[in-house]
Amino acid sequence: MDPQKLSAQELVQLCLASQDPALWYEFERRFQQMISIVVRRRLHRCSINDPALVDDLTQDTFLKLCDHDCRALREFHFEHENSLFGFVKTVASNVAQDYLRREYSQKHGGGFEEEDLEKASVVIPARTSLADDAHIQILLAEIQRILEEELRHEPNFRRDIAIFWLYFRWGLTAKEISEIPSIGLTVKGAESVLLRLTRLLRGRLGGRGTASGR
Repeated sequence: MDPQKLSAQELVQLCLASQDPALWYEFERRFQQMISIVVRRRLHRCSINDPALVDDLTQDTFLKLCDHDCRALREFHFEHENSLFGFVKTVASNVAQDYLRREYSQKHGGGFEEEDLEKASVVIPARTSLADDAHIQILLAEIQRILEEELRHEPNFRRDIAIFWLYFRWGLTAKEISEIPSIGLTVKGAESVLLRLTRLLRGRLGGRGTASGR
């Protein structure tokens, strides 16, 4: 069994069931770059540019996911293949935010409380304030269905769908996506996938747009 060929859901399920180091290594390899990007971006908003701190908070994110016998991962509900990317991104953002709150509290005498990790599975960030609207949720589900239907016979369909959602739903740039090891594409390669899938969806959806807010 090649861990790199597993879907995100299959990988997590096997990690939790077996505790195989090779599987956990693949989990870390697959998500580390994305977590680092999220943490670096969050710190940058506060004018903090510290590579060592980014590394520390990236590891803190993995530790957070593994707390209490990996409860967050065990209780995570896979709505679709790429929902784990959004969840991990949210956990990383919360870890960075918690650090900033602690720093602010130490400098200014308190005033912030840490966010509960359990909220991350519910409060998933979106590219639009209308993300909770039923119409938008229906449209996102339809987009997922169309992508799976159109791409299911292609060898890299899981990767390409992940690229689409990382860009349109979770806000990563093509450059940041290309830096994720499991993607395995250049910036131009990621842009090519995005352009192809956007054209495909416009053809299928007509005037209803693509994904939220890009």
